[in-house]
Amino acid sequence: MAVFEYEFMQRAFWAGGLIGVIAPILGVYLMLRRQVLMADTLSHVSLAGVALGSVMNLNPVISGFAVAVIGALLVEQLRRSYRTYSEVPVAIIMTSGLALAVVLMSFKTNLSKTFSSYLFGSIVAVSNIQLLMMVVVCVIGLAFFIVLRRPLYNLTFDEETASIGGVQVKGLSFAFAVLTGMTVAAAMPIVGVLLVSALIVLPAALALRVSRSFATAIVIAVVTGLIGIFSGLTTSYHLNTPPGGTIALILLVFLLTGISAQKLVSLYNRKRHRVAKTQQRAILSIHSKENI
Repeated sequence: MAVFEYEFMQRAFWAGGLIGVIAPILGVYLMLRRQVLMADTLSHVSLAGVALGSVMNLNPVISGFAVAVIGALLVEQLRRSYRTYSEVPVAIIMTSGLALAVVLMSFKTNLSKTFSSYLFGSIVAVSNIQLLMMVVVCVIGLAFFIVLRRPLYNLTFDEETASIGGVQVKGLSFAFAVLTGMTVAAAMPIVGVLLVSALIVLPAALALRVSRSFATAIVIAVVTGLIGIFSGLTTSYHLNTPPGGTIALILLVFLLTGISAQKLVSLYNRKRHRVAKTQQRAILSIHSKENI
């Protein structure tokens, strides 16, 4: 295929494949923990890190990554301070991160083009450093979800029960928050700050809607994420559209199609059940008349 003749597209597809594996898995856990807005929050915090790196002449990729991890830890700490109001930490960190990014951007007037790629994603923006970072995040994330799958599963559904069962709830929660920050920062070059939550949430939303078990939901989410990313990158290349928006729209179509198909199947099953009950009543009525 012509799309693979260019090195930047090869990097983009490798990056998309790596993020497409880990981000949907993270999304399933975030949705079950009622923390879906955390991804959006950390993307804004990561943008502040990128701005900080540019102002201080540091590598913006590394600074954005580090600030996203710090933001994740702050969200988790505040979540424990506001247990009754779980949305408060998200609002505090999101507004703080966005405000810091705006202020830092004002110190450098030549950041508009760079920030455009971070806001909306760019196929050519994936550098070798970012690709290496994605490899590290993917390996760490998969090891985390495989090794700690049982305690993390218990933590996701009931923290109190998990604590009674011997799970180190606080430490595991902070580790999960760090992984979330790492994944969000790593996914930014593909879909951008504004749409990074779509890559994490939409495949998980479809998977949890159509699956009947937790393991099936993980598989469906990963497959949906990979197909959405690969088809989105290909479409973006041929139509010259922003990759982040293209990927998000394709994943949204998948979600709406899955919901519609599920409703049609449900209607068909209910109709078939009614027909079966009607036939059963008719047979019983015939038998009763014959007995008389």
